[in-house]
Amino acid sequence: MKKKVLAGVALLGALTFAAAGCSSSTGDDGASGDGGSGDVITVGFAQTGSESGWRSANTESMKEAFSADNGFDLKFNAADNKQEAQIAAVRSFINQGVDAIVIAPITVDGWDDVLKEAQDAGIPVVLEDRTVSASEDLYASWVGLDFEQEGKTAGEWVKENFDGKGANLVILEGTTGSSAALDRATGFAEATEGTDINVLDSQTGDFTRDGGKKVMEGYLQKYGDDIDVLFAHNDDMGLGALDAIEAAGLTPGKDIQIVTIDAVHDGMQALADGKFNFIVECNPLLGEKAADLVKAVLAGETVEKKTIVPDQSFTQEQAIEALPTRPY
Repeated sequence: MKKKVLAGVALLGALTFAAAGCSSSTGDDGASGDGGSGDVITVGFAQTGSESGWRSANTESMKEAFSADNGFDLKFNAADNKQEAQIAAVRSFINQGVDAIVIAPITVDGWDDVLKEAQDAGIPVVLEDRTVSASEDLYASWVGLDFEQEGKTAGEWVKENFDGKGANLVILEGTTGSSAALDRATGFAEATEGTDINVLDSQTGDFTRDGGKKVMEGYLQKYGDDIDVLFAHNDDMGLGALDAIEAAGLTPGKDIQIVTIDAVHDGMQALADGKFNFIVECNPLLGEKAADLVKAVLAGETVEKKTIVPDQSFTQEQAIEALPTRPY
């Protein structure tokens, strides 16, 4: 009889221990869902794609920040610049029950429904790089750059160097509907308003080198050497345009001056070589700040709704000086 009582006590203790273990289990993927107890935090990151050197640097920054060494289990998806694929990736993250979701939205519109689904599932969303038109109540925070100021800085340089000369300008726009393209266009137009600079044409090159080259080839066929200056919404489109300009027998940086945004290595090298004339920085290294925001949100801390990372701008001389220690 005594043995039976002791066995019953032992069994009860074992069951109590097992129940306690289940209550703090991290599950099969190692994620606890509370994000604040030192357990692994599972994060789904929906990237736009790999359209540019900037995007590659941004992806590497995010992967490094959301690494296992930093306490994360990162589920990564790049949508190849297709919004429907990006939204599907976010829904997959929701179904997997991740602790948090980070999105670099391809376009500003079309996010209301899936953001509401994440909210209903109790999964906080942090936006990085680009913004959305959805209600701010549907996401926890955003970290990125001031795209409108970037466009304004580029426009101020063009105004300073070309106003009063009746210069002809062409523009290579970023992905249609993206916050980067919309805001950069707004800032540039504001800075050049009231000048005698003539905008001959403005079309999207979709932030890609190939797209920039193809659109620039069309510009050159249509306008020839009447073009004085090109404003490209990113370095990669500017680099593609540079190839088209050289193929047409013109000298980039002289026959056609080039202003771009990003300041990734290839763009900075073109500026140092005198093929670009001015670059406005768009810092891609957002990973650490995004990871800090995710941890803070999951810990129940109050965070800023917007975190803007400061940018620089570069002339040829500044690019030459900066290149040897440039991290991207």
